[in-house]
Amino acid sequence: MREILVVHRENDAFAVLVRDHVIHVDQPYSAGGMDVGPTPLELFVAALAASAAHYARRYLSRHGLPAAGLEITAGYTMSPTVPTRVSHVDLRVRPPARLSAVEVDGLVAAVDRCTVHNSIIDAPRIGVHLAGEARAA
Repeated sequence: MREILVVHRENDAFAVLVRDHVIHVDQPYSAGGMDVGPTPLELFVAALAASAAHYARRYLSRHGLPAAGLEITAGYTMSPTVPTRVSHVDLRVRPPARLSAVEVDGLVAAVDRCTVHNSIIDAPRIGVHLAGEARAA
């Protein structure tokens, strides 16, 4: 099993250690944080957009199409009901060059097959376990 470590820094700020990379997450000032990084929710949507971009770039490159300048914008909406969750994500793919109808269909199909998208559609089972012994004093 691959692992990612999240370490508390202060208040609502955490450091996320991914291999040799550190990503700082926090809450915005308006939510009581110090805004030292994106929120975990923003990282969730960003992971989907970045994965979609990866698959889009691979499609473009595989078909000899220009990929430099590829952009994906991810807009998201929160559900107004409980439980709190993202209810809609809109990915807007902006290829750097004009594509034929066949290439557009292929690009959209490639983005639809991205790993993060697949992980949301067929959600992983999530286990929560307390590590070590935590006891009240």
